[in-house]
Amino acid sequence: MTAAEVGELVVRERQGRDRGWWDRMQACYAPDSTVRLSWFRGSGEEFVARSREMTGRGDVARHRLGPPVVDVDGQRAIAEVPAAIDVRTVLDGVEVDLTSYTRLLYRAEVRNGRWLIASLDPVYERDVLAPVLPGASVPPASFEGLRPSYRFLAHVLGRRGYPVPDDLYGDDRPGEVAALYDSHFAWLPGKAS
Repeated sequence: MTAAEVGELVVRERQGRDRGWWDRMQACYAPDSTVRLSWFRGSGEEFVARSREMTGRGDVARHRLGPPVVDVDGQRAIAEVPAAIDVRTVLDGVEVDLTSYTRLLYRAEVRNGRWLIASLDPVYERDVLAPVLPGASVPPASFEGLRPSYRFLAHVLGRRGYPVPDDLYGDDRPGEVAALYDSHFAWLPGKAS
């Protein structure tokens, strides 16, 4: 089992999400997998179902991915994938583009001879909100109390009916992010952080 196989697994999962290939996306997750991100917490299976519903409502996001960095240790692996999540939506009659910069952190395990995703946790870095048309401006809003690593994402998703909690992993809370990485590396039997 190789790092390249794990890299292909996590890229295939994102491709399935972006293209609406739900069976392909579902096939990437272990039955007992967990997903914890901006608008969802639950199992991989539930995440696929909710992603399908979200897309059906017209709430679409696309992921631009950097190359995965993979650590393999026997039957377990960790993959980190830099990503920019792009969302085009309308706020108070103004068409806007939201880009959220994240690192997608996956745990993968070999189950029945193939790699499957055991967990997915993004680390939010920063985000940008801009009008699509030149000369337009983003509708005024209060961003007070929203975390700097994902304030615009929280605002846009909240307005679309997807409340975003305040306890996600983000670069504005480096101690929590360090603990997340430590727990992932400790999950690999022969690795240290």
